[in-house]
Amino acid sequence: FFPPYSDYRKLIYHLKGCQGLRHKGSSPFTSIVSAAKVCGAANESPSVKSLRLLIADQDFSFKAGQWVDFFIPGVSVVGGFSICSSPRLLEQERMIELAVKYTNHPPALWVHNKCTLDSEVAVRVGGEFFFDPQPAEASRNLVLIAGGVGINPLLSILRHAADLLREQANKGRGYEIGTIKLFYSAKNTSELLFKKNILDLVNEFPEKIACSLHVTKQTTQISAELKPYITERRITEKEIRDHISKETLFYICGPPPMTDFFSKQLENNHVPKEHIYFEKWW
Repeated sequence: FFPPYSDYRKLIYHLKGCQGLRHKGSSPFTSIVSAAKVCGAANESPSVKSLRLLIADQDFSFKAGQWVDFFIPGVSVVGGFSICSSPRLLEQERMIELAVKYTNHPPALWVHNKCTLDSEVAVRVGGEFFFDPQPAEASRNLVLIAGGVGINPLLSILRHAADLLREQANKGRGYEIGTIKLFYSAKNTSELLFKKNILDLVNEFPEKIACSLHVTKQTTQISAELKPYITERRITEKEIRDHISKETLFYICGPPPMTDFFSKQLENNHVPKEHIYFEKWW
């Protein structure tokens, strides 16, 4: 669905010839570079814009929690944005969703100021931060710890967990997941991204999915709908410690001080390193 001689096509040909290109620690071309077209956009907060991309290559795939290298025709800098949708959306509709915070980084500026419906880009999956259990694996609980825009890969994992729960409920097969608890902190409720999506999943699976939303600099009144889930302070080490068990995996994504703090605390509480996953973007 792309014109054969567009700037976008020139970019694809160039990328497929650049086997040595690296970005944010990604390995040289070990995964597919796919054409993608912007087919939806929305403002998730005053500073974050979400994009929905239609993926052209049928062989393109990703694991919940991974990010994409984001190539833009005419922009020399490569973007790196976490996928916030579940793998199931890609399987069913050939789409992925990203959420991009406004910064002066050229790819983020392009997303906020120049990107329009039908804009053409290219994407390639990367990252070792993901949740991809196989059906026969032991059941695990998940604790997801997010700060700010760090919710993106954790929302992908949360949505994937919900898909696994639906598969178990509808077909009685697939991976049997345990409980999922999301701890999510932001400055205020307007910066808590995807609030409705998160609460919809909590309400759909009240026995399995729970969330604790934290705000650190709230100045306005909190809505009645959100109030039961909101705590007006940072996430504490004790709250996380109360969820430690041999069956629990911890996924952390947020500003480096937050990520460092919780990963260190978990290690101090004898959580095996292989049960602690974290992603740093800042």
